[in-house]
Amino acid sequence: MLQGSGSNVGKSLLVAGLARAYTNRGLAVRPFKPQNMSNNAAVAHADGEISGEIGRAQALQARAARVAPSIHMNPVLLKPQSDIGAQLIVQGKVTGNADARAYHALKPSLMPAVLDSFERLGAQADLILVEGAGSPAEVNLRAGDIANMGFAEATNTPVILIADVERGGALAAIVGTCALLDKTERALLKGYVINKFRGDVSLFDDAHGIITEHCGLTSLGVVPYLAEARRLPAEDSADLDSHPLAPTTGAIKIAVPRLPRIANFDDLDPLIAEADVALHMVEPGRALPGDADLVLIPGSKATRADLAFLKGQGWDIDIAAHVRRGGWVLGLCGGYQMLGECIADEHGIEGPAGRSPGLGLLAVSTSLAPAKHLAAVRATDVQSGETVRGYEMHMGETDGPDRARPMFELAGRSDGASSEDGRVQGCYLHGLFADDGYRAAYLGRLKSRASSGVAYDRQVDEALDSIAASLEDCLDLDRLLEIANGN
Repeated sequence: MLQGSGSNVGKSLLVAGLARAYTNRGLAVRPFKPQNMSNNAAVAHADGEISGEIGRAQALQARAARVAPSIHMNPVLLKPQSDIGAQLIVQGKVTGNADARAYHALKPSLMPAVLDSFERLGAQADLILVEGAGSPAEVNLRAGDIANMGFAEATNTPVILIADVERGGALAAIVGTCALLDKTERALLKGYVINKFRGDVSLFDDAHGIITEHCGLTSLGVVPYLAEARRLPAEDSADLDSHPLAPTTGAIKIAVPRLPRIANFDDLDPLIAEADVALHMVEPGRALPGDADLVLIPGSKATRADLAFLKGQGWDIDIAAHVRRGGWVLGLCGGYQMLGECIADEHGIEGPAGRSPGLGLLAVSTSLAPAKHLAAVRATDVQSGETVRGYEMHMGETDGPDRARPMFELAGRSDGASSEDGRVQGCYLHGLFADDGYRAAYLGRLKSRASSGVAYDRQVDEALDSIAASLEDCLDLDRLLEIANGN
């Protein structure tokens, strides 16, 4: 189990890299995160059937292990919403909503599901790589813990502590974490890893002795800053905060309003991979650029609240002006709902019950409903005929006259809507831009261009292989395997 000396220290990336490294060695590897909090989610399968949703990071880790994602890789997922706390997903299914205090009281009742999923994965694997959440040093929240030492103790799983040297204070973070753990928890600690080191690794040599003196732990390696990680999807919005998308140069300019509850924004990654695309994540307080070719409204976990925020920023005025200038607009999932005439949440699913007028750019309306629609789909782009593989993950139905001009045709149904001139579109399909043919066709509508030859999925796999090779060089993977085997 990899636990962190703090949040966002690189646990997810290390699990993905180790999963690919040990898979390349011929082991059957499964990633596992007992509890995750993220609005970036993926549809997971079991025995080829759609079964539910898990954190996007665990889906990437499954890909690193060259296996299909399973609900058992992330049995508890919290998806933050406005006003009502977070949506709670247990073994892939929505079970309700809870604020922080209510969830803290719920945690002990979730341990059986966590242990059940862990045992199911164990039946398939030579090695399970477990990722903690946050830090085990948050001992004020230790009661009922399922994410860190509570899980490790329940399963007698050895723990490696990860510290991020880039943010400073790594030495104090490791020693402080050890000091706050009780005796039985410290007994599970088998070593530590220093992550994101830049420059001369020997500068940390003296620190190893200090950590051993205070904690009795030995180093399992120092991981350099892995630039290849930039080519992988971000785990959640915390990554946008710590490493915001910098405006790039390119002939095609895409503006994306940064919504407070932005969800599944890894939809943007394939666009960023294109050299002739300049994607601007527009932060609150700034106007949408007037020279954008496309305004892309991303998914949201709290659509009406994010729509109100969008209007409060004046972005609705910017979008209306953009449309009058003949610009293109695309809404994905929650962004699609915002483009319509009305969003009704009569059941109070995402916040206080009520109705919100939309942006009025598409002649459709949305009614939110308690049942969540989850599906992995294969679709055909109506305009280009290109095949698109993606997934749907939304609560509610959207209908209206502009649905007569869908974006995609699926088996027996259609998805999305288009304005009469075709320049404003929306759909529920996530992951659409990962397909190289469709991405090239869509960008070609915005501006005449030659095919870039970017193979996005191949780039992701190449990045995983590169990271795995780096970890083989800098970590003692043989010793890590011995620790996993109880030695």
